[in-house]
Amino acid sequence: MRVRTRFAPSPTGYLHIGGARTALFCWLFARHHQGDFILRIEDTDEVRSTHDSVDAILQSLSWLGLDWDEGPLLAEGTGDWKEKGEHGSYFQMKRTDHYKRYVRQLLDEKKAYPCYCAPEELELMRQKALAEKRLARYDGRCRELTAERRAALEAQGKKASVRFRMPDDGETIVPDGIRGAVTFDNKVLQDFVIQKTTGGPTYNFANVVDDHLMKITHVVRGDEHLSNTPYQIRLYQGLGFEPPRFAHLSMILGPDGTKLSKRHGATSVLEYRDQGFLPDTMRNYLALLGWSTPESQQLFTQEELIAKFGLEGCQKNPATFDNQKLLWMNGEYIRNAPVSRLIELAGPFLRKAGLPDRAEGTLAAAVKLEQEKAKLLSDLPGLVEFFFRDPSYDPKAVDKVLRAAGADKVLEELGPFLSAVEPFTDKPLEEAIRRFCETTGRKTGQVFHPIRVAVSGKTTGPTLFGMLELLGRETVLARLEGARRLLAHA
Repeated sequence: MRVRTRFAPSPTGYLHIGGARTALFCWLFARHHQGDFILRIEDTDEVRSTHDSVDAILQSLSWLGLDWDEGPLLAEGTGDWKEKGEHGSYFQMKRTDHYKRYVRQLLDEKKAYPCYCAPEELELMRQKALAEKRLARYDGRCRELTAERRAALEAQGKKASVRFRMPDDGETIVPDGIRGAVTFDNKVLQDFVIQKTTGGPTYNFANVVDDHLMKITHVVRGDEHLSNTPYQIRLYQGLGFEPPRFAHLSMILGPDGTKLSKRHGATSVLEYRDQGFLPDTMRNYLALLGWSTPESQQLFTQEELIAKFGLEGCQKNPATFDNQKLLWMNGEYIRNAPVSRLIELAGPFLRKAGLPDRAEGTLAAAVKLEQEKAKLLSDLPGLVEFFFRDPSYDPKAVDKVLRAAGADKVLEELGPFLSAVEPFTDKPLEEAIRRFCETTGRKTGQVFHPIRVAVSGKTTGPTLFGMLELLGRETVLARLEGARRLLAHA
């Protein structure tokens, strides 16, 4: 059996962390087993589904590096999406003929029936059950309507939905790849709508039909869908389909123990991209939300994730999203990334700041010097911009360092001294400046700190002598003099 997983988001908004984690686990499971990963757009919510949401979902998955074997492709401009795969369309609202065919089959086999209950009637039914301290569920009043009664209701202009008949007693067992066998008492379940009064399918019904027709072998999804699964299993049985294997992932909580939401910070994948997180970081961190290896490994290459991933490592307990750990991990990825890839990923931030975005010359050398300090890609422009334009002096640095007693004299004497250093490179500069400290009787801090602030505008930065080498003699001398002019005019 060839493994086939699917990620089936509803295009009613951006792809959030929970959905991205589900997509990643489906992708990892498929890639681990050399199977297929399918992307299907479940746009049965005709009111809230939007073109922009589909684009955002496709962009998010592409940015995360989760390639799919079948499904819609990114649209160019505002055009329609092309699709790849032999089981399409991969948009549910383009598959309505399939759903209507199977609804008709269930009606003909008396496994489903038309329901004429209006929303107001259903609400009254719910309120009455609650008042009587009964389980609020559909009472099956349309199950046994005669043909004459149905005709009379339709003559009154009432539109019917279609409900699937659930068993009245016994149990429905969901074999779950993470939780084991989960048992549902059929008495707490109810006949449920599979076709709306508009003629469109409901989520539970379209889901089952599509998973069958697309030959999905494993359904990996969030545990909020576990309550849907007994209904879907009964539908599989009613339609004569073989159910896929199910696995329901644990919930993701915020640091305060409540369900992850906007109050905990960014929740959209694209927000994290725009803040400066690496896709590699997000893949790695999302993988650890509810999954682990026996040795509790924290950092993975993509190849390691694929090789080591398995449902047996998934946990039943909720996972906690920790922004600080995510930021730490991003810093680790930045420090270990090749400079060329770092500059490629940071391109949008560098361009926005008006800086070069090609991994060559001064930029590559500057990024290499500052790589250790960056936690986000968005940090890089601020760290390297002084290599390309006159520094913007931090007022606190000026007051604390440049206005310190003797600092102006240091800058004055250093100019002629540095003019004579040959070559103007890291090691000779270090030797010369240390010798300057010794011959003038100054401590290194009295010299190093004024130089740093004078040429960069900041008290922190890369290694001092490497920074001076990269700036070059002409720029360094000009900035030493510029800092003295700043002090003179203050």
